[in-house]
Amino acid sequence: MDERRQLRSRKEMPMIVRSATAASGMDYDFGDIRAFIQVVENGGISAAATRLTIAKSVLSARIARLEKDVQAKLLHRSPRGVSLTDTGQRFYDRMRDVVARMQQAVDEVAGDDSDRISASLRIAAPMTFGTAYLGPLLFSFMHQHPDLELTLELDDRRIDILSSGHDLAVRIGRLEDSSLMARRIASSRRVLCCSPDYVQQHGLPRDIEQISQHACICYGNASIAPYWQFEAGASGGEPRQVVVRGRTHLNNGESMRDAAIAGLGLAALPLFIAAPALRAGTLIEVLHETPPVADAIHVVYPRTRYVSRAVRGVIDMLVAAYADGAPWDADV
Repeated sequence: MDERRQLRSRKEMPMIVRSATAASGMDYDFGDIRAFIQVVENGGISAAATRLTIAKSVLSARIARLEKDVQAKLLHRSPRGVSLTDTGQRFYDRMRDVVARMQQAVDEVAGDDSDRISASLRIAAPMTFGTAYLGPLLFSFMHQHPDLELTLELDDRRIDILSSGHDLAVRIGRLEDSSLMARRIASSRRVLCCSPDYVQQHGLPRDIEQISQHACICYGNASIAPYWQFEAGASGGEPRQVVVRGRTHLNNGESMRDAAIAGLGLAALPLFIAAPALRAGTLIEVLHETPPVADAIHVVYPRTRYVSRAVRGVIDMLVAAYADGAPWDADV
C-alpha cells in the first residue's frame, strides 16, 4: 500500500486536483489531502508534522482548510490527540484507493520493465527477526534502490496495519486477519530447549505429557491461555497440545532464551532465536523426535486493487532470499 507515500514524493503530481463535480466549482488542494492522510497514519499532528518537515501550525491549517472544503468534520481533536470521525474514516478509505490509482499511473508511466523504485515504505516486524534477518535484507535492498525511503518499526506485539498505516508487516505464526493479503516467505522451526543446569537439577521430560510437570517459560504476548503444540511424531495424526505453566512470562523471544539459559525452565523457541545458544551448548534440545509445531513466516499487506511497485519489490525480494531455505536451519 504505497499510495500515501507518493503524496510525499518530491516528484509529485500537480498539487491542485479539480473536483469531479464541475458544477460545484470546487478545487481541492492535494497538499491538504496529503496532510490529512499523514495525520491519520502517523497518529497525530505532531508526528505527521515531523514526518512532513513542516510546522504543526501549518499542518493544522491544512486540515482545517480541507474540512472547510469538503464541508465535513474529519478529525476529532482532544488534548490526547486526534481520531477519525465516521466521515473522516470513509474519506480516508476512499482516498487510499484514489491515491493507489495515482501510484499505478505513475508506475505505468515509468515503464513496466523499469527497476527504479521511488517511494517511502513503512514496515512492521517482530523485534528479533527484524534485527537479525529482515533488517539486513531491507538495507541491502535500499542500497540497490537509492530513491526508496524506509521506516522499519520493530515490536513483538501484533499491530493493526490497516489503522496504523503500515504498508506491510512480517507475521510469524498463525494468520488471523482475513482482510489482509499474505504471502509466505519461509518456515520457522521451533525447538523445545533448556539449559544443562536445569537438566541437572530437574531432569528432562520423557514425553510430551510430562512437560506440564516442569517449569515452563511462557510467551507473554499470547492472546490465549498458554499452551504448546507438538508434532504428532511417527504415529501420525493431529498435533498434540499441552497446557504449560510457569512463573516466568515474557513478551520477547530473546528474553525467553536468556531465561532458559539461566535455568528457569523449558522454553519453546523459534530456531532463529535458539540456534546460537544450541551451537554454543548453553541450551540443549529436548524431545527432538516430537518438536513443537513449526510456524510460517508471512508478509501481510492491505487488500487493495493495486499493489505498488515498492511493496511488490520488497515482497519478491524476501521470497527470493529464502527460496533455498532459511539460514537459521543450517548447522543445527
